[in-house]
Amino acid sequence: MATDILFPTSVVGSMPRPDYVKDLINDEAAASPDEYRRLMRAAVESVVALQECAGLDVVTDGEWWRKSYIGVIAELAHGFELARNPADGRPWTIVVDRLAPKQPGFIAQEVKLVKELTHRRIKATLPSPALLGERMWDPVRSAKAYPTREAFVRDCVPILRRELELLRDEGVWIVQIDDPHLCLFVDRDVRAGYDDADRAADFDVDMVNQVVAGIEGVRLAVHLCRRAGARARGEAQFQGGYDPIIRQLNALRVHHLTMEFTAPGSGDMAVFRQLREDFEIGLGCVSCAPGVIDSADDIYARVELAIKHVAPERITLNPDCGFAPGSAAAASIDEVYQKLKNEVAAARRLRDKYG
Repeated sequence: MATDILFPTSVVGSMPRPDYVKDLINDEAAASPDEYRRLMRAAVESVVALQECAGLDVVTDGEWWRKSYIGVIAELAHGFELARNPADGRPWTIVVDRLAPKQPGFIAQEVKLVKELTHRRIKATLPSPALLGERMWDPVRSAKAYPTREAFVRDCVPILRRELELLRDEGVWIVQIDDPHLCLFVDRDVRAGYDDADRAADFDVDMVNQVVAGIEGVRLAVHLCRRAGARARGEAQFQGGYDPIIRQLNALRVHHLTMEFTAPGSGDMAVFRQLREDFEIGLGCVSCAPGVIDSADDIYARVELAIKHVAPERITLNPDCGFAPGSAAAASIDEVYQKLKNEVAAARRLRDKYG
């Protein structure tokens, strides 16, 4: 699955939503369906153009069609209810009935539109089954439909797998399964809260592998994020190097791992030596923290550290995470543009050296 250029550049998935896009999403009923699609298409065109102007090799639609990056499952399947989280009052999508297909191809339509807007390679993203279980199953409100979290997670697999098949058929270049839940298990305190942390991590990996089993003709990636409990950029993240989940990572039947390395507590890049040699490494080398703009020199230096442990042709460049993780996230899109320009500048210097 080697790329035809060294150090391809991309975002992880989400891009900051300007206020007018948030207003459009939050007040969708104010526009007719046709008007909503027209306005959102124009918005998506602008965020694709931003990525092209920055020079990225692989682009996304910013995930702007989605009200929530995990809540998108409610577009794909019946069985969910929109409520309010009693802990913080934020919108909360909960499973309350048995899942049934609803709009297969909702995410594939995102890719179809982006293909009309760009000739660059395209990335699409899916939430992992275990992540959906952590966020959308409630022991009281979901129990009638799914007495256990694991039962709900298993029923998410065919829904996500069908969407993956449709994304492949649409011609997307890479599909990334976002799995911050798996990365929870790098943290000693989190592991202590489980009767058997390794068993829980193994279940997560098994569910991902069932989603991707036998899928060919598309790159398959897993994004490991340290902010599984964070609803907005800057909230607490989980600490620890990747060593505790190396066995699980090597069991993933995907081509590509997207990993964070700018955040404190991310561990040593020597961990790459423990990973399968057929993995591409999506190197998190650009900070997502608001107000932090890594220079091209900073990014270049991080990649040089990685090259001590992994071959240059296996490395792709990306930010640590998505730029808009959740409805409460606030980030400057102009600041993000500068970050991406610096990422591209670093990649060009690296190509000059290693090409």
